[in-house]
Amino acid sequence: MNKKTVKPLVGVVCDYQKISPHMFHVAGDKYLTALVDGADVTPVLIPCIPDMDIKALVSRFDGIFLTGAYSMVDPELYGQLRIESDYDYDNRRDSVSFSTIQVALEKNIPLFGVCRGLQDINVALGGTLHQCIHTTPGFFDHREDKNTPLEKQYSEAHSVKLNQQGKLFDIIAKQEINVNSLHSQAIDELGQRLTNEAVAPDGVIEAVSINDISFGIAVQWHPEWKINQNPIQKKLFEAFGAACRARMTNEKI
Repeated sequence: MNKKTVKPLVGVVCDYQKISPHMFHVAGDKYLTALVDGADVTPVLIPCIPDMDIKALVSRFDGIFLTGAYSMVDPELYGQLRIESDYDYDNRRDSVSFSTIQVALEKNIPLFGVCRGLQDINVALGGTLHQCIHTTPGFFDHREDKNTPLEKQYSEAHSVKLNQQGKLFDIIAKQEINVNSLHSQAIDELGQRLTNEAVAPDGVIEAVSINDISFGIAVQWHPEWKINQNPIQKKLFEAFGAACRARMTNEKI
């Protein structure tokens, strides 16, 4: 009998949500499926329990993935007050995400963030966010229309230009690609240790890399959507998976 190939373990930080009447620790199926199909790794959920020994837990993983979410990073974490809006916040995710990011940086664990995941990384590294990008002068509306079918919400919305000296360009090998757009907030001041990897036509930072770890990429769009039908976006997951396998192999030597 053939032994099954051992795959890297990737920690996925959960959201803390109420599914009435109880609270649950959850992660979206589309992210987990993309990790399996695109990165060829095994995802493991990290519950949002701030009192856990995050360092001990995260140190066991070969990679860390930060999902998108409908909740927003608490602006108090970057020195602002909450604006008047109908936004949801998830302080438990804030706490666990930020602690997880710090351990990943300390241990040089591959780190990949999507949408809110990019915002988590930026704020954790001292950056700030536009809390309401569609009301900020000079920027267009990056939100999806939630009254339309998911196929429409996740369809390509605008282009991004890649930094030709950046890590993302090395992965995708294209100067410009089209991406979907489903976000209300966006990077304002770039965090420390981050490089701007891609911008939208209105100047919004759409991707970043972390300067001093083996793999650290985050994007504002949603590459996980129907990953097997989008070979350009699949390259991101393949590169992440390769970095996770490299770490797993090196840790066992």
